[in-house]
Amino acid sequence: MTENRERILVMSHAHPDFSLGGGEIAAYNLFKAYRRREDVEDAWFLARVDRGRGATGIIGKRRQNEYIWEQGVADWTMKAAHRESVVTWFADLVRALRPTIVHAHHFVHLGLDFLQVLRQIDPSIKIYLTLHEYVAICANNGQMIKTNGRLCSRESIDECRLCFPHRTSEEFWLRRHHLQGHFALVDGFISPSEFLRERYIAWGIDPDRIVVIENGQSEHEQLPPRALPSGGTRNRFGYFGQINPFKGLDVVLEALHSMTPKQRKRLVVEVHGANLELQSGEYQERIQHLRDELMADGVLRWAGPYQPHELPERMAGVDWVLVPSKWWENSPMVIQEALTYGRPLAVSNIGGMAEKVQNGITGLHVPVGNHLAWADALLELAQFDDEWTALRDGIQKPLTYDECAQEHIDTYSRWSEQWTSSRESA
Repeated sequence: MTENRERILVMSHAHPDFSLGGGEIAAYNLFKAYRRREDVEDAWFLARVDRGRGATGIIGKRRQNEYIWEQGVADWTMKAAHRESVVTWFADLVRALRPTIVHAHHFVHLGLDFLQVLRQIDPSIKIYLTLHEYVAICANNGQMIKTNGRLCSRESIDECRLCFPHRTSEEFWLRRHHLQGHFALVDGFISPSEFLRERYIAWGIDPDRIVVIENGQSEHEQLPPRALPSGGTRNRFGYFGQINPFKGLDVVLEALHSMTPKQRKRLVVEVHGANLELQSGEYQERIQHLRDELMADGVLRWAGPYQPHELPERMAGVDWVLVPSKWWENSPMVIQEALTYGRPLAVSNIGGMAEKVQNGITGLHVPVGNHLAWADALLELAQFDDEWTALRDGIQKPLTYDECAQEHIDTYSRWSEQWTSSRESA
């Protein structure tokens, strides 16, 4: 092997062939960017998939340099559901590929057992982990939302027990130390946002071991502004992505209901969303109840799910992108996509959303969960024209996939130099 050329195994909690979440798309495009680099000898992609058969533990080849793993987690401490597969098939794959770096995007569905196996196979392998959510910090699906629906700002055993009274204080203590023990095996952590980085530092990660690198995006040029009819304004809004109780679509629909019929005629909201059918029956009924009248009025258009290649055409038809999430978020892919295509945003004023969208420069911050504030914001933005142009001009293009890969390689090198220097001084 040529000196200084890395062999990189990228792991992901899902594969874009089976799931279109932001984390797996980011991981897959990073893998492809690594393969284009001359200073990378080879790169592979190993993704967890769910084929409806449970955690069989089977690892199979998807295509050249791509593997899929039917794995899962057994409990809330993130132990792998199929432990034998980790110590056999996964271990055999690692020995065959001989990576110098293993970069895992997320550990949900994968479990954390693979970290121990990597250390046992070859202690020289550098292990990096990109954190996408707050799963290690929060046992409530990593959302940092209390079970009563209120936002949670930090981990606390007493607070956690209020959400899960059937769990003892000792169980929460053991969970935290179990996860931190596995995190100690990781050489460095990558966070797509400063907000998430700060939450994990407060939880216990050494600040020197976690850096911010934004997820890469395509090199697509900004879309031209939507053509307006004579006397028209920038009054077309688009919601893109998953539809679930945390994403806040219901807040936007309630905002539209709070308007008078005359006010609603000033704007149109398009919903380009997926997976409503996977939510609870109560939530589905709530959305159905809210949307029916709005669709009859013509203020709401239900466009349905889309494939990634369809996104430019769909965003071309709107002026604004809405991100009304009720939880902190980290670095929603839709924000980066909107910035790539030159669409200002209206976002909830918390977490990674407030960090990624500059209020008054690339979009507008709206009080989280406040449907009246969202109504006011939509009506105000629907009258914009020159102001919209100024916000669009304020957008800076996000990192491309190749630039993102370069930042990762530079970070790996910097950390490696620091560790070498530390060992020599010791």
